[in-house]
Amino acid sequence: MGEEIESRYAVTRALSEALAAPLSEADATIQSMEDASPAKWHLAHTTWFWETFLLRDHLGGYSLFDERWPFVFNSYYEAEGERIHRFSRGMLSRPTLADIRHWRAHVDAAMEPLFAREELAPLIELGLAHEQQHQELLLTDIKHALFQNPLGVALWDTPMPAAQPQADNWHEHPGGIARIGHQADGFAFDNEGPAHRVLLEPFALSSRLVSNRDWAEFIADGGYDTASLWLSDGWAWVREHGVRAPLYWNEGEQFTHAGWQDRDPDAPVTHISYFEADAFASWAGQRLPTEFEWEAIARGQEGQAPAHDPHEGNQLDEAAPPLSRGSSGLFGDCWQFTRSAYLPYPRFQPAEGAVGEYNGKFMSGQFVLRGASCATARGHSRASYRNFFYPHQRWQFTGLRLAKDI
Repeated sequence: MGEEIESRYAVTRALSEALAAPLSEADATIQSMEDASPAKWHLAHTTWFWETFLLRDHLGGYSLFDERWPFVFNSYYEAEGERIHRFSRGMLSRPTLADIRHWRAHVDAAMEPLFAREELAPLIELGLAHEQQHQELLLTDIKHALFQNPLGVALWDTPMPAAQPQADNWHEHPGGIARIGHQADGFAFDNEGPAHRVLLEPFALSSRLVSNRDWAEFIADGGYDTASLWLSDGWAWVREHGVRAPLYWNEGEQFTHAGWQDRDPDAPVTHISYFEADAFASWAGQRLPTEFEWEAIARGQEGQAPAHDPHEGNQLDEAAPPLSRGSSGLFGDCWQFTRSAYLPYPRFQPAEGAVGEYNGKFMSGQFVLRGASCATARGHSRASYRNFFYPHQRWQFTGLRLAKDI
């Protein structure tokens, strides 16, 4: 157990470094909006997590690398005390990127004796999942930051491969009582349980994601100008912000980690909000699935589709950009909106201590997304995995697949 988890720790930490390798000091410091964080901050915050919840609390005699840094690299853990405001993270010109890498190496070396302690395995597993989440955030946050640059900056010189058109088929489900939530022995976040029963009416889930071609037809048919398609809050959001297309679209192009590229009509549409996903479903005469319907279809398929992975397509010393190519699986291209509010399952109880703040306190005003994106580490998602965002947010790789009643 100790050697296996230590190996996964090393792989996870190395991938974070590889993803940040193309970044200059300036790239890694900028913050383009309050929802996003600087890449340098992600590298530091994940290290703060290991130092705080593992080394400080469980390694006798350990001293903090710098006692000032928890104030700037704590995210939202109230039990860990005061911290800088989120919108101030982009003002952290110091510590430097080199300082943070030195800190990461110090923490990695200090962690070695903890891997053999079986009682710490659940907390280490949480730390690994936490760092994988921040790898995805690092990628999506730096994409949003570089998008602000009129020079069309590219982190990787990688042309977008052509997507393969997907057949328009449906996964049918007869309905009935389904068991939902994490039911295996492996790791899961607290919000994935407890497993419980739900009643499903007969339905079908599309076998493919909505494509850029589909979305272009929605735009051409006046989708962004037809109030009857939109939720009231969504229509107000469209008008207030002048939204006319998914984020990162410009005429026939799309901004990627490899700069501006021709938009592939067969690739899945990404970077849309819940408001847009719901409006598109109304326009298409269908609807979004519930998270329970999605999970009922997805069970047994997890891990089948490509995702951001350190061994298959993204080597540790040469990380490649995440690109949604389209696949026949339910995982690996983009997070898919459901129409389910992000709420606790029956009998949900947050974990004790500061780590209990991880998910439970955010169960208000957000919607659940399922699956995994092209920026998600392989193995990070499961059929029971619950991602969640506010309905206006769209800087993540978010898309949709349709559902219908039968």
